[in-house]
Amino acid sequence: MTQALALAYAGLAALPVAMHLAVAAGAPLGRFTVGGRFPGRLPPAWRALALVQAALLGAMAGAVLARAGVGASPLAPLFWPAIALTVMSLAANAASPSRPERLLWTPVLFLMAAAALGVALL
Repeated sequence: MTQALALAYAGLAALPVAMHLAVAAGAPLGRFTVGGRFPGRLPPAWRALALVQAALLGAMAGAVLARAGVGASPLAPLFWPAIALTVMSLAANAASPSRPERLLWTPVLFLMAAAALGVALL
């Protein structure tokens, strides 16, 4: 069960990773990130930050997988910070002034947080 929850977390994390990579490549999806501050394409500096966010989400998924015995064990110490960042991201997206961002990412992050907590408790 722990491994299934970790895989669910990683699969769900792939969704915002894909969006951040698309945004970094210039896709006009700004309404789904940074509170909808830029409704179309993000400015170059923000696009670079989207790459950082994608990498961070990948590391978080790796940490959850490692905790469940699926991924690379050097990432295991990042498990609790990954949970903390997931919960903080959930809160931030739930409070986003961008309705599209709230409607899309709040359920995804809720499921990610639930999966990560399941990994922690099982």
